[in-house]
Amino acid sequence: MVKYYICKKIEMSEKVTPYKESTLKKKEQVEHMFDTISGNYDGLNRVISFGLDLKWRNKVVKVVTDTKPKNVLDIATGTGDLAISFSKHDISKIVGLDISEGMLSVARKKVLDKNIANKIEFLQADSENLPFADNSFDAITVAFGVRNFETLEKGLAEIYRVLRPTGIFVVLETAVPTKTPFKQGYRFYTKILMPFIGKLFSKDKVAYNYLSESASVFPHGENFNNILQKIGFIGVKNNPQTFGVASIYTASK
Repeated sequence: MVKYYICKKIEMSEKVTPYKESTLKKKEQVEHMFDTISGNYDGLNRVISFGLDLKWRNKVVKVVTDTKPKNVLDIATGTGDLAISFSKHDISKIVGLDISEGMLSVARKKVLDKNIANKIEFLQADSENLPFADNSFDAITVAFGVRNFETLEKGLAEIYRVLRPTGIFVVLETAVPTKTPFKQGYRFYTKILMPFIGKLFSKDKVAYNYLSESASVFPHGENFNNILQKIGFIGVKNNPQTFGVASIYTASK
Protein backbone atom coordinates (compact mmCIF):
# COMPACT_ATOMS: atom_id res chain seq x y z
CA MET A 1 0.00 0.00 0.00
CA VAL A 2 1.29 3.47 -0.86
CA LYS A 3 1.81 5.63 2.20
CA TYR A 4 1.01 9.35 2.04
CA TYR A 5 3.17 11.80 3.94
CA ILE A 6 2.66 15.49 4.54
CA CYS A 7 5.10 17.69 6.44
CA LYS A 8 5.65 21.39 6.99
CA LYS A 9 8.60 21.50 4.61
CA ILE A 10 6.43 20.25 1.75
CA GLU A 11 3.75 22.79 2.55
CA MET A 12 6.38 25.52 2.47
CA SER A 13 7.63 24.41 -0.94
CA GLU A 14 4.08 24.40 -2.33
CA LYS A 15 3.73 28.11 -1.54
CA VAL A 16 6.69 28.96 -3.78
CA THR A 17 5.15 29.69 -7.16
CA PRO A 18 6.53 31.42 -10.27
CA TYR A 19 3.96 34.21 -10.33
CA LYS A 20 3.05 35.25 -6.80
CA GLU A 21 0.17 37.50 -7.83
CA SER A 22 -1.44 34.85 -10.05
CA THR A 23 -4.60 33.01 -8.99
CA LEU A 24 -3.63 29.95 -11.07
CA LYS A 25 -2.58 26.72 -9.37
CA LYS A 26 1.14 26.07 -9.08
CA LYS A 27 1.16 23.40 -11.82
CA GLU A 28 -0.58 25.80 -14.22
CA GLN A 29 1.94 28.53 -13.42
CA VAL A 30 4.83 26.09 -13.89
CA GLU A 31 3.42 24.97 -17.24
CA HIS A 32 3.16 28.57 -18.44
CA MET A 33 6.65 29.44 -17.16
CA PHE A 34 8.34 26.53 -18.93
CA ASP A 35 6.36 27.17 -22.11
CA THR A 36 7.73 30.72 -22.02
CA ILE A 37 11.41 29.87 -21.42
CA SER A 38 11.56 26.64 -23.47
CA GLY A 39 13.35 28.22 -26.42
CA ASN A 40 16.46 29.22 -24.48
CA TYR A 41 16.21 26.79 -21.56
CA ASP A 42 19.05 24.49 -22.66
CA GLY A 43 21.53 27.29 -23.29
CA LEU A 44 20.78 28.99 -20.00
CA ASN A 45 21.05 25.69 -18.14
CA ARG A 46 24.55 25.14 -19.52
CA VAL A 47 25.60 28.64 -18.49
CA ILE A 48 23.98 28.66 -15.06
CA SER A 49 25.25 25.19 -14.07
CA PHE A 50 28.68 25.68 -15.73
CA GLY A 51 27.87 22.55 -17.73
CA LEU A 52 27.71 20.41 -14.59
CA ASP A 53 24.10 19.41 -15.28
CA LEU A 54 25.38 17.25 -18.17
CA LYS A 55 27.84 15.48 -15.86
CA TRP A 56 25.13 14.84 -13.28
CA ARG A 57 22.70 13.51 -15.89
CA ASN A 58 25.36 11.11 -17.18
CA LYS A 59 25.68 9.72 -13.66
CA VAL A 60 21.91 9.19 -13.52
CA VAL A 61 22.03 7.33 -16.84
CA LYS A 62 24.76 5.02 -15.55
CA VAL A 63 22.90 4.28 -12.32
CA VAL A 64 19.77 3.37 -14.28
CA THR A 65 21.38 1.43 -17.13
CA ASP A 66 23.42 -0.66 -14.70
CA THR A 67 20.09 -2.23 -13.67
CA LYS A 68 19.40 -3.18 -17.33
CA PRO A 69 15.81 -1.88 -17.52
CA LYS A 70 13.57 -2.86 -20.41
CA ASN A 71 11.63 0.39 -20.20
CA VAL A 72 12.22 3.83 -18.68
CA LEU A 73 9.93 6.72 -17.80
CA ASP A 74 11.53 10.16 -17.53
CA ILE A 75 9.17 12.52 -15.68
CA ALA A 76 9.53 16.30 -16.07
CA THR A 77 11.60 15.44 -19.12
CA GLY A 78 11.68 19.07 -20.25
CA THR A 79 13.61 19.35 -23.51
CA GLY A 80 14.36 15.63 -23.38
CA ASP A 81 18.10 15.54 -22.62
CA LEU A 82 17.89 12.66 -20.15
CA ALA A 83 15.45 10.63 -22.26
CA ILE A 84 17.70 11.10 -25.29
CA SER A 85 20.71 9.88 -23.29
CA PHE A 86 18.85 6.64 -22.55
CA SER A 87 18.33 6.08 -26.28
CA LYS A 88 22.03 5.25 -26.61
CA HIS A 89 21.48 2.10 -24.56
CA ASP A 90 19.64 -1.18 -25.10
CA ILE A 91 16.27 -0.10 -23.72
CA SER A 92 13.10 -1.22 -25.52
CA LYS A 93 10.80 1.63 -24.47
CA ILE A 94 11.62 5.19 -23.40
CA VAL A 95 8.88 7.63 -22.43
CA GLY A 96 9.48 11.30 -21.67
CA LEU A 97 6.63 13.06 -19.87
CA ASP A 98 6.20 16.75 -19.12
CA ILE A 99 3.43 19.22 -18.33
CA SER A 100 4.85 21.85 -20.72
CA GLU A 101 4.08 21.43 -24.41
CA GLY A 102 6.60 24.17 -25.13
CA MET A 103 9.42 22.12 -23.63
CA LEU A 104 8.20 18.96 -25.36
CA SER A 105 8.19 20.68 -28.74
CA VAL A 106 11.92 21.35 -28.28
CA ALA A 107 12.42 17.71 -27.24
CA ARG A 108 10.57 16.39 -30.30
CA LYS A 109 12.67 18.54 -32.62
CA LYS A 110 15.83 17.16 -31.00
CA VAL A 111 14.88 13.54 -31.62
CA LEU A 112 13.91 14.31 -35.21
CA ASP A 113 17.25 16.02 -35.79
CA LYS A 114 19.04 13.02 -34.27
CA ASN A 115 16.87 10.56 -36.23
CA ILE A 116 15.82 8.72 -33.06
CA ALA A 117 12.13 9.60 -33.00
CA ASN A 118 11.28 5.88 -33.19
CA LYS A 119 13.10 5.25 -29.89
CA ILE A 120 11.40 7.82 -27.63
CA GLU A 121 7.77 8.74 -27.01
CA PHE A 122 7.03 12.18 -25.56
CA LEU A 123 3.75 12.80 -23.72
CA GLN A 124 2.21 15.91 -22.25
CA ALA A 125 0.72 14.89 -18.90
CA ASP A 126 0.52 15.76 -15.22
CA SER A 127 3.13 14.01 -13.06
CA GLU A 128 0.58 13.80 -10.25
CA ASN A 129 -1.89 11.88 -12.46
CA LEU A 130 0.27 9.55 -14.54
CA PRO A 131 -1.55 7.91 -17.49
CA PHE A 132 -0.06 4.46 -16.87
CA ALA A 133 -1.11 1.23 -15.20
CA ASP A 134 0.34 0.07 -11.89
CA ASN A 135 3.81 -1.50 -12.06
CA SER A 136 4.46 -0.31 -15.63
CA PHE A 137 8.13 0.75 -15.60
CA ASP A 138 11.44 -0.86 -14.68
CA ALA A 139 13.02 2.55 -14.08
CA ILE A 140 11.70 6.06 -13.47
CA THR A 141 13.77 9.25 -13.39
CA VAL A 142 13.14 12.89 -12.55
CA ALA A 143 15.85 15.49 -13.21
CA PHE A 144 15.27 18.93 -11.68
CA GLY A 145 11.53 18.40 -11.57
CA VAL A 146 10.25 17.14 -8.22
CA ARG A 147 10.40 20.58 -6.63
CA ASN A 148 7.94 21.76 -9.28
CA PHE A 149 5.27 19.23 -8.22
CA GLU A 150 2.24 21.04 -6.83
CA THR A 151 1.84 18.36 -4.15
CA LEU A 152 5.15 16.58 -3.66
CA GLU A 153 3.83 13.53 -1.86
CA LYS A 154 1.08 12.97 -4.44
CA GLY A 155 3.58 13.03 -7.29
CA LEU A 156 5.90 10.63 -5.48
CA ALA A 157 2.99 8.32 -4.68
CA GLU A 158 2.08 8.21 -8.38
CA ILE A 159 5.68 7.34 -9.24
CA TYR A 160 5.62 4.59 -6.63
CA ARG A 161 2.40 3.24 -8.16
CA VAL A 162 3.70 2.92 -11.73
CA LEU A 163 7.17 1.65 -10.76
CA ARG A 164 7.36 -2.13 -10.84
CA PRO A 165 8.51 -4.03 -7.72
CA THR A 166 12.35 -4.07 -7.49
CA GLY A 167 12.45 -1.28 -10.12
CA ILE A 168 14.70 1.75 -9.64
CA PHE A 169 13.68 5.35 -9.05
CA VAL A 170 16.34 8.05 -9.49
CA VAL A 171 15.97 11.75 -8.73
CA LEU A 172 18.47 14.45 -9.67
CA GLU A 173 17.67 17.66 -7.85
CA THR A 174 19.36 20.81 -6.63
CA ALA A 175 20.39 21.00 -2.99
CA VAL A 176 21.86 23.55 -0.60
CA PRO A 177 25.49 23.11 0.55
CA THR A 178 25.98 23.03 4.32
CA LYS A 179 29.73 23.58 4.60
CA THR A 180 31.66 26.85 4.55
CA PRO A 181 32.55 28.50 2.16
CA PHE A 182 30.32 26.63 -0.28
CA LYS A 183 27.05 27.57 1.41
CA GLN A 184 27.94 31.29 1.30
CA GLY A 185 29.00 31.08 -2.33
CA TYR A 186 25.88 29.13 -3.22
CA ARG A 187 23.66 31.71 -1.52
CA PHE A 188 25.25 34.58 -3.46
CA TYR A 189 25.07 32.69 -6.74
CA THR A 190 21.45 31.56 -6.45
CA LYS A 191 20.02 34.71 -4.85
CA ILE A 192 21.80 37.29 -6.98
CA LEU A 193 23.82 35.98 -9.91
CA MET A 194 21.53 33.27 -11.27
CA PRO A 195 18.38 35.45 -11.40
CA PHE A 196 20.47 38.24 -12.98
CA ILE A 197 21.70 35.93 -15.74
CA GLY A 198 18.17 34.61 -16.25
CA LYS A 199 16.75 38.11 -16.60
CA LEU A 200 19.38 39.02 -19.18
CA PHE A 201 18.58 36.14 -21.50
CA SER A 202 15.03 35.04 -20.71
CA LYS A 203 11.72 36.53 -21.84
CA ASP A 204 10.25 35.56 -18.48
CA LYS A 205 11.85 37.85 -15.89
CA VAL A 206 10.57 35.93 -12.85
CA ALA A 207 11.34 32.38 -13.96
CA TYR A 208 14.85 32.16 -12.59
CA ASN A 209 13.86 33.87 -9.35
CA TYR A 210 11.36 31.06 -8.92
CA LEU A 211 13.87 28.33 -9.80
CA SER A 212 16.29 29.74 -7.23
CA GLU A 213 13.69 30.18 -4.50
CA SER A 214 12.10 26.76 -5.01
CA ALA A 215 15.53 25.12 -4.72
CA SER A 216 16.25 26.91 -1.44
CA VAL A 217 13.12 25.59 0.32
CA PHE A 218 13.04 22.09 -1.16
CA PRO A 219 13.45 19.37 1.54
CA HIS A 220 16.76 18.01 0.26
CA GLY A 221 19.15 15.45 1.72
CA GLU A 222 17.93 13.39 4.66
CA ASN A 223 14.61 15.24 4.66
CA PHE A 224 13.86 14.02 1.14
CA ASN A 225 15.17 10.54 1.99
CA ASN A 226 12.65 10.40 4.84
CA ILE A 227 9.78 11.46 2.59
CA LEU A 228 10.65 8.77 0.04
CA GLN A 229 10.73 6.14 2.78
CA LYS A 230 7.39 7.22 4.20
CA ILE A 231 5.80 7.03 0.74
CA GLY A 232 6.91 3.38 0.68
CA PHE A 233 10.22 3.38 -1.22
CA ILE A 234 13.01 1.13 0.03
CA GLY A 235 16.79 1.19 -0.28
CA VAL A 236 16.78 5.00 -0.31
CA LYS A 237 20.20 6.60 -0.79
CA ASN A 238 21.40 10.16 -1.30
CA ASN A 239 24.60 10.95 -3.19
CA PRO A 240 25.54 14.69 -2.99
CA GLN A 241 27.20 16.17 -6.07
CA THR A 242 29.75 18.99 -6.52
CA PHE A 243 30.12 20.31 -2.96
CA GLY A 244 26.46 19.61 -2.24
CA VAL A 245 24.84 21.89 -4.85
CA ALA A 246 22.87 18.92 -6.21
CA SER A 247 22.02 15.38 -5.13
CA ILE A 248 21.25 12.10 -6.82
CA TYR A 249 18.68 10.06 -4.90
CA THR A 250 18.11 6.39 -5.61
CA ALA A 251 15.30 4.20 -4.32
CA SER A 252 13.39 1.04 -5.13
CA LYS A 253 9.99 -0.56 -4.54
